[in-house]
Amino acid sequence: MLESISFMALALALGFRHSYDSDHLIAASNILRKADSVKSSIKIGFSWVLGHMLTAAIITIILFIFKESFLSNILPHSEKIAAIMLIMLGILSLRDFLSLHSHAHRHGNIVHSHPHIHLKRHHDRHSHRHMFGVGVVHGLASNNELLMLFAASLAVTSLAGLIAAIGLFSFGVALGMLLFAFVFSYPLIKLHSEKIYNLVSLGTGSIGVVYGVLMLFAFA
Repeated sequence: MLESISFMALALALGFRHSYDSDHLIAASNILRKADSVKSSIKIGFSWVLGHMLTAAIITIILFIFKESFLSNILPHSEKIAAIMLIMLGILSLRDFLSLHSHAHRHGNIVHSHPHIHLKRHHDRHSHRHMFGVGVVHGLASNNELLMLFAASLAVTSLAGLIAAIGLFSFGVALGMLLFAFVFSYPLIKLHSEKIYNLVSLGTGSIGVVYGVLMLFAFA
């Protein structure tokens, strides 16, 4: 009984901690910034969890069956795929930041313009698909050493045991990402400020591009 409780606690802890990898949070924040409600942000976060769980399960099962002889030449390159994805997400955020619009206003006989950015937060089904795709890439890119070490440390010797381990680990990942989605999105949604949204787009975009480049050249 005690061993089972320890097993569950370790699985949840590892999954929760894994959800807070830097590339996960940076990528997620670039999409979550556009959520129009807390409910939407939670759903978007859950889309990432589903994508991550899908590839985490598939790749780990393949590794378990074929050991290290299969995918050994593929998985190391998955980090570069994640890096390129991060750069692209960052560029999209920066594009929003740079998408300034100018509207003319008349004050008496004086006409002048005020450049500003329009809030683009909306409930968009594309955000869910994008986040699912991001989760798929992250599941592929981060599923090797961590999950193999996780399985080995728990002495998993059967496929059923491995699947159970993946389930517990993924539940921990889900808790971590959904908590992040709420904490990140709640202030932005409540404040609903054009200026803050603009600054967040600049911040998430810049960090995404810089961190993606560092990952691409194996500095991160």
